[in-house]
Amino acid sequence: MDRHPAWAFVDRSKTISAMGKFIKAGRVVVLLQGRYTGKKAIVVKPFDDGSRARPFGHCLVAGVDKAPLKVTKTMGKKKIAKRTRVKPFVKYVNYNHMMPTRYQVPAEVGVQSWVTDQQMDNPDGRVEAKKLIKNAFQEKFASPPADKAGKPSKDVLYLRKKLRF
Repeated sequence: MDRHPAWAFVDRSKTISAMGKFIKAGRVVVLLQGRYTGKKAIVVKPFDDGSRARPFGHCLVAGVDKAPLKVTKTMGKKKIAKRTRVKPFVKYVNYNHMMPTRYQVPAEVGVQSWVTDQQMDNPDGRVEAKKLIKNAFQEKFASPPADKAGKPSKDVLYLRKKLRF
């Protein structure tokens, strides 16, 4: 009887393949840690190899802190305007603290241009970026972009809904 199992002598160094990058700009993620736990966000810019300030895999995300509420026909314009407001956030998040979903926002939304690294360096830039993101979210939630079949994009509709857990 052998002391070692047969699989102990298999050379695995040649069988390892590089895993594809699936956290790209436009991917919808759910944050798992911190102040925005359970909130949905869109990846704006991934940093797979890290940066000087953050030497670990992370990405810049823009997310929905407070999702819009349900609107009915009987509500007035003022109430509809208040209930369709969105509160956004922008943040650098470690890859370990987020869960990617199957949803990816269409490319025509143009998430890469929403916020830059220079804006994230100072508080005024963050406020400016949040205003831009708020307008983009409200516009996309009011009239979601169409998918290939001509129906409203499920990705944007998923981002709009509050996560129930």
